[in-house]
Amino acid sequence: MLPQHAIDPSHVRTPPGVLDVALYALVFVAVALVTRRRPAYGVAGLIAVVPFAFYRDLGHTTITLSKVALLGAIAGLALRGAGIDALRRPAASRIGLAGLLVVAATALSIAHAEFAEPALRETLKACEYVALFATVVVAARADPSERPIRIAFAASLALVALLALAQELGGAPSGLWFADHAIPRIAGPLEGPNQLAGYLGLALPVVVAFLLRSPTRFERAAFAVGSAALVLTISRAGVAAAIVAIAIVAFRSPARGRRSTLTLGATGALAGLALLAFWGFAATHSLAGFDLLGRFSTLAEVAQPGSVGDRSQLWAAALVLWHRHPVFGIGAGNFEFELARAGFPGLRTHANSLYLQALAEGGIVSFAATLALVAVSIVSFARRSREPLVTAAFAASVGFALHQVFDLLVFFPKVGELWWILLGLAAARIDARE
Repeated sequence: MLPQHAIDPSHVRTPPGVLDVALYALVFVAVALVTRRRPAYGVAGLIAVVPFAFYRDLGHTTITLSKVALLGAIAGLALRGAGIDALRRPAASRIGLAGLLVVAATALSIAHAEFAEPALRETLKACEYVALFATVVVAARADPSERPIRIAFAASLALVALLALAQELGGAPSGLWFADHAIPRIAGPLEGPNQLAGYLGLALPVVVAFLLRSPTRFERAAFAVGSAALVLTISRAGVAAAIVAIAIVAFRSPARGRRSTLTLGATGALAGLALLAFWGFAATHSLAGFDLLGRFSTLAEVAQPGSVGDRSQLWAAALVLWHRHPVFGIGAGNFEFELARAGFPGLRTHANSLYLQALAEGGIVSFAATLALVAVSIVSFARRSREPLVTAAFAASVGFALHQVFDLLVFFPKVGELWWILLGLAAARIDARE
């Protein structure tokens, strides 16, 4: 195989301006008013803004459309007088409790963190996820309409995929060096290609679950472009996890239309592979360019991973740091700052694994809480259901758990928020049925 090297993405901090504040205020008011009138539309709004967070940096934290929309949804539910009884139902309470355990474990790590600020930030992020889950559960029980949710998932998937595919021509934020040529790894509005793959791995099962119940042309198109975009992330773990999730949805859904739907997804994926083959051929002007497709059939890391390192380095560092603080860890958010002490002074990134990150930063306590949350997110929806959102939540959570063996995804709100929204929707529906 010809050499492949990573291209590092760049990040720029941007403070909020007057127009930014005006936009945040508009989103807050709009979501609050819509949620008060129709909570399902408020949830649809939450889904819609997740991938378009519009980050603005304020001191050591960030303001995003998602945070503003969440506050708006909470305000709308309060104005509506919506009760919180739904949070006491079995599925909602189990998942909520598991989320609170993660919050507690993350908070405990603050006392042992050399850098307290990142640990506090990660604790607040975990709190935000639980608040988002609770808000969605309450809204979904107050207004169980599926149509706005269905439209929001399909529309967001289609737009994210199209924006990502446009980067094949307009320039991607990261990529691989292959035969002295830059091969784009698309990310769309997400932070990177692995994060885009994680987002698609959650959204695609939802769209497929609805497609297999009552197909629409728009959802079929969204599924096709989403499948193409997934392949072009060149995320091996993301592609494999998404295939597992989609297969689970297909197995647990009515057989009607199963073949045509899966054929549609395969066609989109093949289109993505064809474009990758074109890039490989353009780089080498020979059939050796097809070696680029071999990336999906190997576990080998790239030869020069850049400043983010490779998994063998990061996983070894995680274990070294865990051994030094086995019970409570080195502190949430501290992994990237402690890599030099683990023998990798040139690296500054996360552990590329949810489980090893939890082990290193929060010790056995955080690792156990993380495993509990992962298990609850799957077991809660394990029974067969006629609800597409319940089926999708089960399949997506299985795929998400597998994907995060190789990539840390909940660290990124654009991915983590979508997962918690899906958990909230599914928990509300399964509790209503029972």
